[in-house]
Amino acid sequence: MYAIVDIAGQQFKIEKGKQIYVHRLEGLEGDTVTFDKVLLLDNNGNISIGQPFVDGASVSATIVSHLKGDKVIVFKKKRRKGFQKETGHRQYLSRIRIDEITVG
Repeated sequence: MYAIVDIAGQQFKIEKGKQIYVHRLEGLEGDTVTFDKVLLLDNNGNISIGQPFVDGASVSATIVSHLKGDKVIVFKKKRRKGFQKETGHRQYLSRIRIDEITVG
């Protein structure tokens, strides 16, 4: 059984027991969160496609940890002008574990 879920504006294919990284979620480590925006649900070959969401389907997950992602280097340069600028960015992420996929 798997589902495609919209979490914080991004779509993820999830299965029970998997851990995924998503944009930072509200809540503390160990809290349980529920996602209702299920776009597609595959229940042992029986596929349900939402318009836009599957009615009664939801996903329950636990926040495992909050962390920062890898550094992304941003380098800007204008040729023949002597302008160079380098900055970095680290995205705030949450690692969640999928506990249950419920079908309504």
